[in-house]
Parts: sequence; C-alpha cells; structure tokens
Amino acid sequence: MTDTTTAPGAPPADRDGTAVAAGVRRAARRSRGRRLVLQTAVLVAVLALWWLVTALQLVPALYLPSPGAVLHSFVQANTCRPVAEGLSRTVCGEQNYYLWEHLVASLQRIAAGLGTAVLAGLAVGFLMGSSRWLSVAFEPYLNFLRALPPLGYIGLLIVWLGIGDASKNVLLFLAAFPPIVIATVQGVRGVSADRTNAALSLGASRTQVATQVVLPSSLPSILSGVRLAAGFAWTTVVAAELNNGIPGIGGLAYLSGTQLNTPLTIACIITIGLVAVALDALIVRLGHVLVPWQGKA
Repeated sequence: MTDTTTAPGAPPADRDGTAVAAGVRRAARRSRGRRLVLQTAVLVAVLALWWLVTALQLVPALYLPSPGAVLHSFVQANTCRPVAEGLSRTVCGEQNYYLWEHLVASLQRIAAGLGTAVLAGLAVGFLMGSSRWLSVAFEPYLNFLRALPPLGYIGLLIVWLGIGDASKNVLLFLAAFPPIVIATVQGVRGVSADRTNAALSLGASRTQVATQVVLPSSLPSILSGVRLAAGFAWTTVVAAELNNGIPGIGGLAYLSGTQLNTPLTIACIITIGLVAVALDALIVRLGHVLVPWQGKA
C-alpha cells in the first residue's frame, strides 16, 4: 500500500521515517489536547465549588467573596467610576492607578532586579565554577545569603537606600542572585574535561573555549537557575512593596488586605499567580529556543 504522506517515488526508508514522524506529531497533539481538556475541567470544577460555597454562604463574604465579586473588583480596578452615586466626579483604578499600571510597575522592578542578577550571577558563577579556591572562599556566604528570608533584611535596605525603588530593586536582586550563581557553578563544573581539552588541542583559545564550549554546555543548568530565580523574585515582590509599594501589584494586594477589601486582594493574588505562570512559560520557551538539543541526545 502506498504511503500518502510521501512522494510516490520516495525510497521505502524515507516513507517509513516520514510516517513515524507524522505519527509522533499526531500523538503529541493528542497528548496536548488531553492535557488542555483535563486542566480546563479542573478549573471549571474549582470555580464551581468556589461559587457554590459562596452562594450557600458557608463562609462569610469578608473571608471568601464570590467569583462575581472578585471579577467586579478586577474590572473596577481597570476602569473609571463615579466617586459616589449621583456625583459627576470620577475616580480611576485603585490608589490613583489602574491595576495594569500596578502590574507594569512591579514588572519593571522585577526586570531591574532579575536582569542585574542574571548578569552578575553569570559572571560570579563562571569564576567560582572555574576556580576551586574562589568556590571554597565564597560558597558559605552565598549559601548564607540564599537562606535569608527577604523580610529579614528589607528593613536594613530601607535604612540604607530609602523607601524608593532602589531598595526594592536590590531586594529582588538579592532574591534572584544566589540560585543563578549556584546553577552556573554546577553547569560549568558539569562540562566534560575531555570536551575542553579537545577544543584546546585543536587550537582554541581560553576565551573561545569559555564562549563556545563551556557556555553552551552550561546553558541548560543556567536556564534552570534563571527559571528558579525568576520565581523567587516574583514571590518576593509583595515583600519588596510593603513600604511605599504604590504603584505595584504587591503593594496593592497588601494595602487592599489591610483595608479589608478582600475581593481586590484576591484579584491581585490571581493576577500575580497568572503572571508568574506566564513568566515561567516564557523562560521555558526561551530555553527551547536557546537549547534546542536538550533532551534529544
């Protein structure tokens, strides 16, 4: 029987290979479809349970508002409305900013802190991974910094740098820096000595070995560290914005909670979670682009 997926004159081996590849792609599409259906079903079930609990008033609205109330709060935080019924004066968003403006402000702080941590972490990680003495000297301090909770030194940063964005950016940097350094060190140490020696024997310079052998080989570990660091930095955003965090999605979540505006607090929490998932997916996609060979050897 002729395989319709290939040209009639194609060799049998080519036809078999094409058919196998097409079958693999179809299986992958079916698997993604089943995952999407399962995830959608779970989401619908969670929303239905949430609505049922609030509709039956099993939990006071102060502690668990209905999905409709949270959605209304989200829409209200992104639109303008009258200050009070019958008045022409309007107010826009929350705390003089739309919710998306709060989100953008937090993302800018994340970009500054995480971006600086990536640059510094790669440099320090390469040095520590290449020198056993540097690793021995500085690894205890790196682990000490990694173990500190952000709230443990936010007060000190405010004393040193004030309550502006500088203290927030530094806090996010400190949250993201250790995992990037550790991942880079592991990646550099994991490069086979035979690979670097082969490059040197073929005439490559130390710089060429570092940029064309060590760095590509370390990329999977480095990207895993960046992914972990981005998660740490994003979860630290609320702590970073406890003081003078407006505009900021973490500051808005904290402030609305202190004002017992539970629907807005939950809307902020959901927004923070969705953005975290999107950032993680973006880093994973970036890894597929930069390291297309990972998992295929």
